[in-house]
Amino acid sequence: MATIDGRPAQYGISLKQLRELMEHRGREGVAMIGEFGGIHELCKKLYTSPNEGLSGSKADEEHRRETFGSNIIPPKPPKTFLTLVWEALQDVTLIILEVAALVSLGLSFYKPADEDAPLLQEEEEHHGWIEGLAILISVIVVVIVTAFNDYSKERQFRGLQNRIEGEHKFSVIRGGEVCQISVGDILVGDIAQIKYGDLLPADGCLIQSNDLKVDESSLTGESDHVKKGPDVDPMVLSGTHVMEGSGKMIVTAVGVNSQAGIIFTLLGAAVDEQEAEIKKMKKEAKKASKQANKSLTGENDGRTPMKGTQTQSSTQRQPVSEGTKSESDGNHVPQSSSTSAPAETGHKKEKSVLQAKLTKLAIQIGYAGSTIAVLTVIILIIQFCIKTFVIDEKPWKNTYANNLVKHLIIGVTVLVVAVPEGLPLAVTLSLAYSVKKMMKDNNLVRHLDACETMGNATAICSDKTGTLTTNRMTVVQSYICEKLCKVLPTLSDIPQHVGNLITMGISVNSAYTSNIMGGHNPGDLPIQVGNKTECSLLGFVQALGVKYQSIRDEIPEDKFTRVYTFNSVRKSMGTVIPRPNGGYRLYTKGASEIIMKKCSFIYGHEGTLEKFTRDMQERLIREVIEPMACDGLRTISVAYRDFVPGKAALNEVHIDGEPNWDDEENIMTNLTCLCVVGIEDPVRPEVPDAIRKCQRAGITVRMVTGDNINTARSIASKCGILRPNDDFLILEGKEFNRRIRDTNGDIQQHLIDKVWPKLRVLARSSPTDKYTLVKGIIDSAVSENREVVAVTGDGTNDGPALKKADVGFAMGIAGTDVAKEASDIILTDDNFSSIVKAVMWGRNVYDSIAKFLQFQLTVNVVAVIVAFIGACAIQDSPLKAVQMLWVNLIMDTLASLALATELPTPDLLLRKPYGRTKPLISRTMMKNILGQALYQLFIIFSLLFVGDLILDIESGRGQELNAGPTQHFTIIFNTFVMMTLFNEINARKIHGQRNVIEGLLTNPIFYTIWIFTMISQVVIIQYGKMAFSTKALSLDQWLWCVFFGIGTLVWGQLITSVPTRKLPKILSWGRGHPEEYTDAMNLGEERFDSIDSDKKPRAGQILWIRGLTRLQTQLRVIRAFRSTLEDLNERRSMHSLHSLRSPRTGVPLGGGHPLYNFNLLSPNYNKHQHQQQQQPPPQPQQNLSSAPLPLDISYIDEDPQQQRTLHNGRTTSINISGPVSTTQSTRVPSISPGFSEIAHTLQQQVRSNHNETHHSNGQNETRI
Repeated sequence: MATIDGRPAQYGISLKQLRELMEHRGREGVAMIGEFGGIHELCKKLYTSPNEGLSGSKADEEHRRETFGSNIIPPKPPKTFLTLVWEALQDVTLIILEVAALVSLGLSFYKPADEDAPLLQEEEEHHGWIEGLAILISVIVVVIVTAFNDYSKERQFRGLQNRIEGEHKFSVIRGGEVCQISVGDILVGDIAQIKYGDLLPADGCLIQSNDLKVDESSLTGESDHVKKGPDVDPMVLSGTHVMEGSGKMIVTAVGVNSQAGIIFTLLGAAVDEQEAEIKKMKKEAKKASKQANKSLTGENDGRTPMKGTQTQSSTQRQPVSEGTKSESDGNHVPQSSSTSAPAETGHKKEKSVLQAKLTKLAIQIGYAGSTIAVLTVIILIIQFCIKTFVIDEKPWKNTYANNLVKHLIIGVTVLVVAVPEGLPLAVTLSLAYSVKKMMKDNNLVRHLDACETMGNATAICSDKTGTLTTNRMTVVQSYICEKLCKVLPTLSDIPQHVGNLITMGISVNSAYTSNIMGGHNPGDLPIQVGNKTECSLLGFVQALGVKYQSIRDEIPEDKFTRVYTFNSVRKSMGTVIPRPNGGYRLYTKGASEIIMKKCSFIYGHEGTLEKFTRDMQERLIREVIEPMACDGLRTISVAYRDFVPGKAALNEVHIDGEPNWDDEENIMTNLTCLCVVGIEDPVRPEVPDAIRKCQRAGITVRMVTGDNINTARSIASKCGILRPNDDFLILEGKEFNRRIRDTNGDIQQHLIDKVWPKLRVLARSSPTDKYTLVKGIIDSAVSENREVVAVTGDGTNDGPALKKADVGFAMGIAGTDVAKEASDIILTDDNFSSIVKAVMWGRNVYDSIAKFLQFQLTVNVVAVIVAFIGACAIQDSPLKAVQMLWVNLIMDTLASLALATELPTPDLLLRKPYGRTKPLISRTMMKNILGQALYQLFIIFSLLFVGDLILDIESGRGQELNAGPTQHFTIIFNTFVMMTLFNEINARKIHGQRNVIEGLLTNPIFYTIWIFTMISQVVIIQYGKMAFSTKALSLDQWLWCVFFGIGTLVWGQLITSVPTRKLPKILSWGRGHPEEYTDAMNLGEERFDSIDSDKKPRAGQILWIRGLTRLQTQLRVIRAFRSTLEDLNERRSMHSLHSLRSPRTGVPLGGGHPLYNFNLLSPNYNKHQHQQQQQPPPQPQQNLSSAPLPLDISYIDEDPQQQRTLHNGRTTSINISGPVSTTQSTRVPSISPGFSEIAHTLQQQVRSNHNETHHSNGQNETRI
């Protein structure tokens, strides 16, 4: 019999049986596992051990991969360079140019019999083909540059995606050791540890669990949390979120065999069908009608693929967890999106204000440009016809067709120059460049537009723990047996029985995943792994000279009778263990004032047991807990209670059978207090300076923490959030809720508006409070501009607030998977000062775009007017087609690269945020644009009409069609390019600064491109000849051109002297609310995850395509879903299991074929629908949350402490104190998600078709 690693090669259970097993839920699941002989028997059949895990040998791992598959969904291959070239060629304007150039080329070789033709034309006709060829070559250059930009951008995004994927690790037991492995490496048979906040990467069956609750809404659409346990419902599924508790599971299905994998496979197949359908319908649509609607945005432009067909941004295969992660990427967590109140997602749509305004501007310029282009062609043709056929009375000759084509080419070229397709490119380049640089500043940007939005931020709501503080906690004070120690006591200072209870209570009643490891080097500080508050308590046990691990080894987790895991409602954690001589012992720890209220006994002097009266409680709070909190310490109490079968002592309770552990209120009462400890978490040294910068930049920083109000006040003062002379509010969650709710308990916006402007610290807050505050600030109309709010979060239930905020920052180190999913930016170092860098980069993006805009619009205005007036006045354009294409290349591609890569300067933080209604083109910029355009037009027209006389050269006006290039027109072209190049230097400053050279050498990309363009221009002028319609110039003539170019710098100084305030406001463009713009084009959905969704809208789209109205989009979405689900039911075609790359790839919603919107089978759909329909929320309270609710999980860890002065080793004896109000969180109803319902339907379909699933050559094929 074949063996692998010393065991039989044949497993006791097949892949098919495992898949069937995972389709059962609840009691059915328990029964099914029972049929296999129970969970331990299942482990044996898979040759794994519940305690030791897999052996970890390579042969075993490889065999499991071959038999059960690996935990990845193979992605679709990325687009090749040639595909991108082909897509770039789809641009309507380029196609027109290509056709015109080919016609021109063909006509140049066409020799009709023409007896009257003068002989000297023959020489010139030799060169007739050159212009056509030159235009073709120019088009090819433009296409290749565009494709290269897209290609490099795609590679960059793929790198980022890989980084996001690579960061998702999971805890498994291998060879008896707990280790973190990448989710792609998880195998069937692995024993995985699951805990609060995890996003599950594979399906499995529970071996053991503590108070485990899972949010399965991403698969089932049910928003209620499902209680899981080996005896209740042992099945845990990939793509679901652990909302509470912890446990251990055996992995039974990975990759395409897991529940999430099956759905993605189905979606992939459905989308392939969809693609075929779209192609078919496109053809039919073309035949049926030629209405504008048939070429909806992006349809004939490969750049906006459907979500389903989108290129996976990772060349590597994608861990299934990423597939499932994607559920959350709508903008964010599935549960959050599923339960979000409809109204709440409304504002997300306006997210990319800049992009919306730019698109509207590009469309308007496109219309103006196309009008002028058509006029130019008409005027040229009319003038030619009148001159030839009316005045000269010549008969029609076939060679005249060439003249008409030349006129068409000039018109199309005007159009090419007029359409600023470089705008979206500049945005993308600027964002991509910023994002790459931001990684070095510890900001991992998940959604592109977050970067730009951050520049407009006006408020930051920050956590305390780990963001403002170092998140390295240590116990620095303790109160035990009436002794307050300002330094750590030794075990001999504490009565023995109390010491044993404290060390055991802390060791057992903390997650076994929390540990203290030795530093990498002998002198290093120990490394805290897991929950930092628990680590500080374990450190306290070690400091007493006790090894907590030996206590844990005596009492392993499977001996626990019951665990009450920490959540933000309890604000405490409890563990019940059996007593050696019968009965049970409950250990609990948590926020001091909460535990105190549940204590009836305390150990007094010398360890004697005393009754803990209300007076003593109040004294303890007043004389111990409050002074500790005022020192910035977090206070934690440890207590216990015994349940005994025999005679009960004073602080014990007699039981006959097993107590009802679900009756938590009666279990957690009459406790005996063991100790109170003060935990310090010092403020990060760089935070006060970072907060000062924020305040100077016009950004209000608020602290939202789960900690005690005194601790919060102390830390806020040290950070600089509270300034001595300011008028500020510090509230607890309970008081905050009282102030913002009316008599019916409903939240009222006008009441929030009275609170938030002065609020600086919100203490003892629940995640619901955080969400309410963020929503209240965003919805408020108190300030002139809508507030743009950034929020930091780390806990699972911070999801709704992170999602609601304009920019959500998740903690890379302390954050749970769920929080990271809900965020826009991940702070890889959990540090507040990284947020300030994000603000700087965000403002820099806005400024970079403005610089490019100022530069490009000047070129546009000048080129279009010159071509138009030239056509009218001298029947020819002074700037030839190829020359204009070269100018277009300089200004679009090269300038966008040069100006979009300027580095940010600290000066950016000295101004207030622009606000969402700031004009895109300010009056200063418009002054520069119009001023420079006037100068350039004056110079060009002077050269055009009198230049030949001034420079004493032959005039180029009134030349024959096939006449060669002239120095006159070459000088005009050269001067125009010189002025453009020097104006590029002017464009580096947009706020009216005089020193335009400042910082020029800090940007090598800028000066490299500038020098390259200048050298290319010299080559074109001197050696371009017929191809570029140029004639070599002398040194004198070159000096004149350069002189006129430098003149733009001098002229720029004069323009700067004109006071901007005197100019009328009408000169600014893009003022007003972003909503006006987002309707024009749904652009706010830019995603990193979507390599293609942020491709620049093509000129053709901008010119010829109107964005669809909201209503059409909604109808289309509904139709898409209907047709998609019907198709799924009707067609049962075979499809190989297809990688469905994660819906992480975003989708440019709005526009496209009706079926285009199938890509909305993702949480994005939900979000988008909300945006479209901003329905009023069903009840005010539902607004409260958009996430898995009870929405109240904040860690014990939720907030740490601060520096305080150590009072040298004094030990004070004190007797103690009373009740403190606790914050209550509101349990919020939740709303079920659209995506989940569809996923559920698909899942049921998989089951119904299960018999059609085949197993062949280790690969699965699913019939649909």
